[in-house]
Amino acid sequence: MTKVMIEWLDHQNRWRHYSSSHHEPTAYKTAQTRAERTGKRHRITSEEGSLIDVFEP
Repeated sequence: MTKVMIEWLDHQNRWRHYSSSHHEPTAYKTAQTRAERTGKRHRITSEEGSLIDVFEP
């Protein structure tokens, strides 16, 4: 089972860790919902560091 990381982009253009999950569909929903609520970009990366998806507010 692979782990996915949810990160958000702060005002200094640095990616900050928010959460991690073993269930990718839940990570998608969490990142998308949080991007809409906070107005900040969020992304999902794999455990190895490869980009899976980016969510715009």
